Amino acid sequence: MAKEDIKNINDNTPEEDMTVELELDDGSMVNCAVITILEVDGRDYIALLPLKDDGDSEENDVWFYRYSEDENDPNIEPELGYIDDDDEYEAVIDAFDEFLDNEEFMEEE
Repeated sequence: MAKEDIKNINDNTPEEDMTVELELDDGSMVNCAVITILEVDGRDYIALLPLKDDGDSEENDVWFYRYSEDENDPNIEPELGYIDDDDEYEAVIDAFDEFLDNEEFMEEE
């Protein structure tokens, strides 16, 4: 299964969001805000918001990946995997929509 590499996780101050730096397949680096980690059918998924260099979001695109951590070694970086199955992807989107409804997420422009 293909995966993106998490190069850096920044747990910033409480006033700031947690961010990750991803190395994409083409070698480019993208900084993303972590929106949430969701559990769907016993599997974890992460919702990421790509950020521009100035910290603004990339046209409000949200990226979804499978997410896994090594429970035995917290020093190992988490892994992200592609969601290849359409039904699985739809289930993650539904869970994210429910998350937004529960959090009463309001996008500020």
